Amino acid sequence: MPRRVDIRNVAIIAHVDHGKTTLVDAMLRQSGVFSAHEAIVDQVMDSMDQERERGITILAKNAAVSYPPADGSGPVKINIVDTPGHADFGGEVERGLTMVDGVLLLVDASEGPLPQTRFVLRKALERRLPVILVVNKVDRPDARIAEMVDEVYELFLDLDAADEQIDFPIVYTNAKAGRASTEPEVEGADLRPLFELLLERIPAPGFDDGATLQALVTNLDADPYVGRLALCRVHNGTVRRGADVAWCRHESGEVRTVKAAELYVTDGLARVAAAEAGPGEIIAIAGIPDITIGDTIADPTDPRPLRPVSVEEPALAMTIGINTSPLAGRSGSRLTARQVFDRLQAELVGNVALRVEDTERPDTWEVQGRGELQLAVLVEAMRREGFELTVGKPQVVTRDVDGAVHEPMDRLAIDVPEDFLGATTQLLALRKGRLEDMVNHGNGWARLEYVIPARGLIGFRTEFLTETRGSGILHSVFEGYEPWQGEIKTRPTGSLVADRSGQTGHFALMKLQERGQLFVGPGEEVYEGMVVGENARAQDLDVNAVREKKQTNVRAAGSDDTVRLVPHQQLSLDRALEFIRTDECVEVTPDAVRLRKLELGGTARQKLARAGKREA
Repeated sequence: MPRRVDIRNVAIIAHVDHGKTTLVDAMLRQSGVFSAHEAIVDQVMDSMDQERERGITILAKNAAVSYPPADGSGPVKINIVDTPGHADFGGEVERGLTMVDGVLLLVDASEGPLPQTRFVLRKALERRLPVILVVNKVDRPDARIAEMVDEVYELFLDLDAADEQIDFPIVYTNAKAGRASTEPEVEGADLRPLFELLLERIPAPGFDDGATLQALVTNLDADPYVGRLALCRVHNGTVRRGADVAWCRHESGEVRTVKAAELYVTDGLARVAAAEAGPGEIIAIAGIPDITIGDTIADPTDPRPLRPVSVEEPALAMTIGINTSPLAGRSGSRLTARQVFDRLQAELVGNVALRVEDTERPDTWEVQGRGELQLAVLVEAMRREGFELTVGKPQVVTRDVDGAVHEPMDRLAIDVPEDFLGATTQLLALRKGRLEDMVNHGNGWARLEYVIPARGLIGFRTEFLTETRGSGILHSVFEGYEPWQGEIKTRPTGSLVADRSGQTGHFALMKLQERGQLFVGPGEEVYEGMVVGENARAQDLDVNAVREKKQTNVRAAGSDDTVRLVPHQQLSLDRALEFIRTDECVEVTPDAVRLRKLELGGTARQKLARAGKREA
């Protein structure tokens, strides 16, 4: 099979926070992508606001560097695909792997392989992609390089890797300093050892010399001037700007002849116009407004569609609808059901890991995704665009297997100080966790591996950080489906619910703060059915949060003491979604995140509670 020796396509895959984007920064710097006068920011590939705020990669992105090999041959273009490290965005990883011929598996020299490492490696091995192990952060004082490499070998064996896949090369890096070496004891001067190993072990893209044009669309982008861009890799043939191409739709099987109005290739971080692109190139095509992920660009005289991208099924769902609270319409600009539905449909175009299903209500939809974070990122993006929404509690997506209900299970890895082992295991036992492995590294920290129902992790992070005083670290990834594990009680406390509308005051809140943690401060608008705090007891409690102190002309010693309010807790969107129960929801507006009951009226809630007890 002929190959394009002047191109390499490689993806960087790893667990979250192991240094993927930092390594890409160093590769871009040392390959001369940035000009001498250009201001350089860290994590330059994390371009979204939420990516920078959360410190994670959410969307897969690609860059290209030109590297002159040490043997003096012509420069080689290296297309680098930076993939997310969080399990909730695994759909981006799966699509990114369809564009490359090999992967750099990045692993922290201290933490070793974690749940997302297993997930991304499994996907790479299924596609029979060659792997280069990059041991990053070798400068850490707690680095345990030899043990970590052994753990990676065990992971390969556990995933049933082929013999040739287990024989992977290893390079040791300090991505922050831009250094790499092929020996663990030797500190490199730059990233040349990594580049040379990449050219040696990642195969050049192959193609069929006699085949016609075939390019699979794996991602979408938009340009304000040319409209929707289809990002794809050319598998065979050549595509030319302005030429007619066949658009093969994977959903309907329809084939239409369209014009490739614009053609771009990646140079550094920018897209540059190109007259044509051959096999192995990662390109962007404009001029096809309705093209979607999974479609194929082919030769109009001999259209041969490629197999579309397949991703794993969603495991979590929550309802998203219009804002129906008494405070609706005060801060948002997009309020109608039609606008919400159109926005959700637009999200489906570029995010194949999501599903949108109808519900009994015409203004509410069930959105299914990989995990809580993925759905929270979508809601946060819509909030910033001016939407006002009502968001329900995340629920797991169950399956019926041989007449029995099965639920999604996650593999959970926890690093925790030894002092908090007892509290951690007790928390996980209440949530039906099953201990699979426990390792003590001898440095005061232990690693626990659990298999736990996905619904048991909803709201777990906050409790876990509280019990471990903020020192614990946890990560999870989808493991599979198992029979329903039974009832899980995830929240032992109740809610303080406002019983009337009005503006909160110091006097009322001073009395309520003895009942539990407040979510509102003085001077805020509340309404009947709004959750204003967390009750220390298990039951919900209707409270008057707007009561004022009665003024009299009688003075008494101590009657005018200074009111001292404990600062209220301002809930983030992620924390609010974790906190709510099944009979509660989150009101999301551009200016505020509020909790409320699904049924606002107190009398109606009491009737529903009595009906529920009779059914039980």
